Amino acid sequence: MRDIVNKSLKLNNDLDRYVEQALEQGRPVKIGWGRAGDERPKDGEFGVMTHLPEGARVLCLGSLGDGVGAANRGGTLTLRGDCGSMLGAFHLSGKTVVEKDVGDKAGFAMNGGEISIQGSTGDEAGYSMAGGFLLVRGHSGDRLGCGMSGGAIVVMGSVGSEPGIGMTGGRVIISGSCPPPPDGVEMRSIKKSEISEFSKLLEPMGLSLNDDALVLESAGDGFSSVEGAEFFISEGFENISLYPNEDSLSNNAPLDHYTLLVQDGSDSGGALLKIPWIMTCETTMGSERWKGVDSPAIVRTESRDSDLLLVGKNEFCEAIDHVGNCSGIVFDITDFPGLNDAEIEAMIISLRSRMSESSIILLRGRIDRIERLFRLVMDLELDGAIVNCATRSGSRLASTLPKIGLASKAMGMSETGKFVMIEVLHEPVAKDLIIAVASGCTALVSPCPESDLNEKINELTMGIRGWMREIGVDRIERIGRRNLRANDFDTAAISGLRLVGYDRPLKMWLDLR
Repeated sequence: MRDIVNKSLKLNNDLDRYVEQALEQGRPVKIGWGRAGDERPKDGEFGVMTHLPEGARVLCLGSLGDGVGAANRGGTLTLRGDCGSMLGAFHLSGKTVVEKDVGDKAGFAMNGGEISIQGSTGDEAGYSMAGGFLLVRGHSGDRLGCGMSGGAIVVMGSVGSEPGIGMTGGRVIISGSCPPPPDGVEMRSIKKSEISEFSKLLEPMGLSLNDDALVLESAGDGFSSVEGAEFFISEGFENISLYPNEDSLSNNAPLDHYTLLVQDGSDSGGALLKIPWIMTCETTMGSERWKGVDSPAIVRTESRDSDLLLVGKNEFCEAIDHVGNCSGIVFDITDFPGLNDAEIEAMIISLRSRMSESSIILLRGRIDRIERLFRLVMDLELDGAIVNCATRSGSRLASTLPKIGLASKAMGMSETGKFVMIEVLHEPVAKDLIIAVASGCTALVSPCPESDLNEKINELTMGIRGWMREIGVDRIERIGRRNLRANDFDTAAISGLRLVGYDRPLKMWLDLR
């Protein structure tokens, strides 16, 4: 693991302990100074000083990386230095002050509180901002306030191109020069009432707005988007058959269909799957349906020790309260469009530092961006991926098998013990689970069914055991692509599987074997 990652994890672990002690004693926490007051500035740590609780006061000296001060929940953070992108992302309340420059996406998805930047910002400050106050004392780069829906941004200097693009609400106030805004954004002169309104925030810092300041607002023309387009799966595994080995197994043969989800090389932690199936739901806690059900699930809120916690845009702020009580997390990169690799890693680090060392971390992404998904898993040294097979055009599950297999091979996923799971939208049957495993995947992920959960698990368990005897395998991991056949030419063509009655894959796939 890179040294900077270890430094970032250690800083968060230490800071959590210091903040707890400081809150009890009513004092601030100072980071970047020795016991004798000598300067020992931090250098490059990322994903740090996040999720500050109400009343916490932190003063830090140094030059930091991405994701600093994310999900502030009522604390006061002052950075005597600079930092990278996504300063104060998901800021809920409290105050964050940076005395020098910051990178791109300052105040990303900010919902409340105050962020004050004494220097300048990079591009896309206030990206998807929904509330709160963002002050830039210097200049701002391109696309200031892009996609914002609420809150206010004040820039005392000049701004770059396309200010306010895609904004649907909120206000952007610019004291310096501003280019013509893009379509859908209205530019006007500031009102005297607004000068008075913002003076309450600016005067304590010795700042004020002039009568010639400009205000950007949404023109109400809407912003074109395909956000509402439906993702779906048009065809399942119904055109794939299971092909037996030479011998079947007797009814009393011992069968092993368990799968252990643990970090590679670890003998503790993780989650045990009785069958290769994981359900998704809101929570397993306090639910009558989940009483007596010991199968791990992927949940959005409170979790059992065996569950995995799904972390998306709506869960990131509160995830800190639950990551210590689960077997791991599933970080949903589909919920964070536009973030680069370093920004994603910073968000993961902010949670990872609060998790058990044995907890697993999976990424969730879409089949049509699988190469990036698997590359991120490898580059960030995570434990695996969940591939959402739904697409806007409607995917055929048979066609996802070669995409997953080839990408996994190219990125070295299987060779390094990474987990790969297929996510579908329908309630599976036992054959679906067998096909998923045979294609090289660890498990199949699907929404929690409406039926009785124990009955469904027992039904699938009996079905899997029946198929294992029929196929002639006593351990589920011994099932492979040799046990799969395509029922028709079209399915064989898109899957790379052998057509029923043929000894080899179709010619188009031979070079890939």
